[in-house]
Parts: sequence; structure tokens; C-alpha cells
Amino acid sequence: MRIALHQSGVPGPETLDDAARRAAARGARLLLTPELSLTGYALADPAEAAQPADGPGPAAVAAIARRHGVAVVHGYPERGEDGAVHNSVQLIGPEGDLRANYRKTHLYGPYERAHYTAGSNLCVQTELDGLTLGLLVCYDVEFPEAVRAHALAGTDVLLVPTALMRPYDTVATTLVRARAVESQLYVAYANRVGREGEFDFAGLTCLAAPDGTVPARADGSSSALLLADADPAALRASRERNPYLADRRPELYPAWSRTDRTP
Repeated sequence: MRIALHQSGVPGPETLDDAARRAAARGARLLLTPELSLTGYALADPAEAAQPADGPGPAAVAAIARRHGVAVVHGYPERGEDGAVHNSVQLIGPEGDLRANYRKTHLYGPYERAHYTAGSNLCVQTELDGLTLGLLVCYDVEFPEAVRAHALAGTDVLLVPTALMRPYDTVATTLVRARAVESQLYVAYANRVGREGEFDFAGLTCLAAPDGTVPARADGSSSALLLADADPAALRASRERNPYLADRRPELYPAWSRTDRTP
């Protein structure tokens, strides 16, 4: 499956439409965009921009996906039925149908904690072209337990819209690659780039493969549309060579999710 990864500092439907058009023209089946790509990250009050999962913003993205025949992953501030505001991401299919809606479970820093409510459903998945796709958002991928949970649930390609800031470049250059190897899945990581309000985004969008390679990588200073393939045959071969999931011994570390730090 050919994935287009969009690195951009310009949010909004017009940007998404242009990226989807270019991605489809280059044979992509799915376009991955950064965290909060519909509205921008540095919102004065995300609650004012929040809308339901079937609101006008998501509807506009659905029209974009349908027009270009490409699945689109986009981020937006979601207002839940209970009124809570979530940092959410949707995967909309190439026919414009909503395939998945995920609410970020690990909120980063005082800004996000002040404005958003964390989600409680970690493993949100859907299918496309015979591959199981999973969704996380930015800081979520920095927790090995979150990625391993997806691997154990059968995720083949983990799609991660992100808003990684400087000076944390090592997350994109090292940690994402490690997550792909240790849990034997593809990790597609699409970041914002440039300054937005008080935030300086690091770029470095990438696709990390389970064999330790990085088939596509953007720089840290400019917009980009990368294309790379998630190959089911390569995934199977890597899992055979690196049977980490099969060789685990969970009986030796049952307290992996403990909240205290005692040994």
C-alpha cells in the first residue's frame, strides 16, 4: 500500500485538498497529515474550534477523500457527546466514509492538558487494502506499551499524526524507528514544520519499517509530500526474522503497567 506523508505548517481544508490531489496523482492509497491538520495546533481556545465527528470540518475532508479517491487521515479538535473536547484523528476512506475516529490518550504538556480531555480507547483500528491500520497521535507513540498493544491487536501499519516540537528531534530520528522494530509493524509519522504561535515544530516526517530501515524521511525545515510503500510481504518476512511477539515471556513481567516505581 502506497502511503503519502504530508509535512506542512499550513492547516485547513485547502491544504488537505491540495495534498490529497498530489498524493492521488502519484498513486497513493492513503494520505497521512499532521496532528490537528484541519485547524492548526496553536489554537487560543480549542473548544471554540471543536466540532463533532460528523461536523462540517470532517465532512469537508470526506468530500476531499471522495473527490480524489484516496483515504485521508486528518486531525481535529472533537467535541464529544458529553461536551468534552478531544485531540482527535479520523481515517476517512477513499469513498468518503468514516472508517475510524481516535481520541489522543496521552496528552502532552500543560497546553494540551488545559484544553483537552484524554481518550480512553487505545487500539482503534480499521482495514485498507488487506492491511490492518491503527491510529495514535504524537506523544502516544513515545510510550512503548501503546505501540505494543497495537502490535498484539494485529496492527500492521501504525498511523501517527504528530506535532513534535524542538528540541525533541530524537523522537522522530530514533524512537519512531525503534518502535517499528521492537513491535514489528510499520510506523508512519507525519509532523508539522515551522513555527506556530509559541511552538517550533521539528518536521522530520518519516515512514519506519519493521526491518529497521526508513524508506522515507523529510528534512526539518520545509513542507514535503513523501511517498513510501507498506509492503505486506516485507512485513511478513521481517516478523519471521524477528519473532519478538512470539518470543515474549509476559509471565516474567506481569507488573509492566504498574503505576508505582518499586522494583
